[in-house]
Amino acid sequence: MMRAAELAARRRVLLARCDAQRAELEYRFAQLNPRRWARAVAAGIAGGGVRRVGRHPLAWLALIGSFLILGRTREALTFLVWARSALTLASRATQILSLVGLLRRRSA
Repeated sequence: MMRAAELAARRRVLLARCDAQRAELEYRFAQLNPRRWARAVAAGIAGGGVRRVGRHPLAWLALIGSFLILGRTREALTFLVWARSALTLASRATQILSLVGLLRRRSA
């Protein structure tokens, strides 16, 4: 009988703790309204935050390393080949655009 009473008391304590945590989560979720999220994302995009993360070489190395660690060697190599091709294409496009801009300035 003593054990049942101890278990019932422990259950009440745990239920009270769950209710307190539930109230705290409700309060925190109420603070995260969609307008606040939209403003934060817009500020990050306007400030160049999203672009800076994508251009950081350590972010790319971390991505490739995670593929290799997780045993997805084929996906990592495919990604490396794709990234190399994209970089080559981007550098060629930059060269062509700078050449076109130079020719336009000379003809004007």
